[in-house]
Amino acid sequence: MGRLGRSRQAIGLGSLLLLAGILLIGLAGALLSVDRPVLTPSQDGDDTRPIRPAAAIIDAQRRGPARKVAQDLIAPPRLDPAVIERVEPRPPLSELGLAVPPKTPMPGDWREVLLYRPIATSSVVFESMGRKVIISGAQGIDPDRFCSFHEVTWPCGQRARAAFNAWLRGRALKCFVPPDVERFSIAAPCRLGKQDVGAWLVSNGWATALPSGIYGKAEATARNAQMGIFGSAQ
Repeated sequence: MGRLGRSRQAIGLGSLLLLAGILLIGLAGALLSVDRPVLTPSQDGDDTRPIRPAAAIIDAQRRGPARKVAQDLIAPPRLDPAVIERVEPRPPLSELGLAVPPKTPMPGDWREVLLYRPIATSSVVFESMGRKVIISGAQGIDPDRFCSFHEVTWPCGQRARAAFNAWLRGRALKCFVPPDVERFSIAAPCRLGKQDVGAWLVSNGWATALPSGIYGKAEATARNAQMGIFGSAQ
């Protein structure tokens, strides 16, 4: 037999083997399929009825609700909100790593400081040397406020600020303030020479006394004398 004959035999044999492999693969898929129902003969006769594969039954059992086991031991007990008591948190195990509170100047650290060239921004507030000081014990008059006296309205807020500036005349005030004050307002008692600044403002009617302050009698004097905001425009 020549070379051409042997080649044809090899091709034919390979085709037969390929066809046999395809048939075996198809048969194996039919036998191993779990999704296809299996037909089994019934006891009555030749009729067949499908049965559910075991894998599908197991999958359905897994998806069902779980059975509760030892619920009284595992589940948390029911609590009555009326009997719940809030307790204080436990202290830290160590002071390491805790934030240190900022140091606050104590009254013992305060001292009298001369503040030069003060400029009044309202009837009880002035600025000097980078500080903003509010005269303690007194309540200022808003610069935009208007007052009425005998049916005459006048800008008493602007007049009160102008009167404070005119009285200061750029002279230094001695105020009792903490040693280091950043740029925020602070209430402090101040004196101009021997004159208490808060007493002068309230007694002349350019400020009112705070309920907890010491200038109640000074305000009564200004009201009775119709001075400052309690009187007419000057």
